[in-house]
Amino acid sequence: MLQNPLLCIAAVGTMAVSLTIVAFFGVLFFNFEELTTSWSRRIQIKTYLEKVPEEQALKDWRQQIESYPEVDSVLYVSREEAFERFRKRLGQNSDLLQGMNPSILPASLEIGLKEGYRHRKGVEAVVAKLKRNPHFSDMRFGREWLERFDSFVMLLKFSAAILGGFLLFATIFIVANTIKLTLYARREELEVMSLVGGTPAFIKMPYVIEGAAEGFLGGFLALAASYLIFSLFLEKSLVSLLLTMGVGQVSFLPPPFQLGLLVAGTALGILGSMTSLRKFVRIRYQ
Repeated sequence: MLQNPLLCIAAVGTMAVSLTIVAFFGVLFFNFEELTTSWSRRIQIKTYLEKVPEEQALKDWRQQIESYPEVDSVLYVSREEAFERFRKRLGQNSDLLQGMNPSILPASLEIGLKEGYRHRKGVEAVVAKLKRNPHFSDMRFGREWLERFDSFVMLLKFSAAILGGFLLFATIFIVANTIKLTLYARREELEVMSLVGGTPAFIKMPYVIEGAAEGFLGGFLALAASYLIFSLFLEKSLVSLLLTMGVGQVSFLPPPFQLGLLVAGTALGILGSMTSLRKFVRIRYQ
């Protein structure tokens, strides 16, 4: 690496640029995933009650619903609470409610779901169970909004998988060809080693170690560069965008992904070296 600094810098720089792009889209993906998680917390089922239930009946209903594996919480909203919520929602126009009685609004149960069930199928499963009780005939759970939410989540994951796969494939291709330039620069050395009895494993090992070192350095530089870009440019843009959508703060890549980026850089360096060496060393031995 010291004997060929320009090629080494080219390999490390190529790896760093490629992994920086991966990290950049990783930051976007994780923050938009946090957005979908924030939206999913709003998913709840509201069942309106025609009559105010007796205390024992209400207690039995809550215990029954809370026993469902999909349900996280059950909140009873009285007519008075519903009326007060309505008043606050009207804001400056709350004086329109003067002279009205809270009895104009029905009491209801607000059912929150656990994180793994905040999707269309999970909601529909709970709704099917609730319909067994004749007192729960009028339910609302935002079917159209829920379908759009599920479609958005699927599109986000599908796009991340396609884009991530393409970037990794492009990185392997670029690194393999960059390391191949290093091998061509040392082809005379490789020929001499093979002529004096060097085995393929003996010849390959230094280049595999070099690829791993270059990959690790590239991953470290990519991590530093992506954090710098995030701090200087991306954080403010994401804050202004996501705050309007209900996300309180934006964050950099989680620690496991940061470690994964270093491991991925090392693995890509090894894989790129092995890809180039397999063909190059085989040709020397023919």
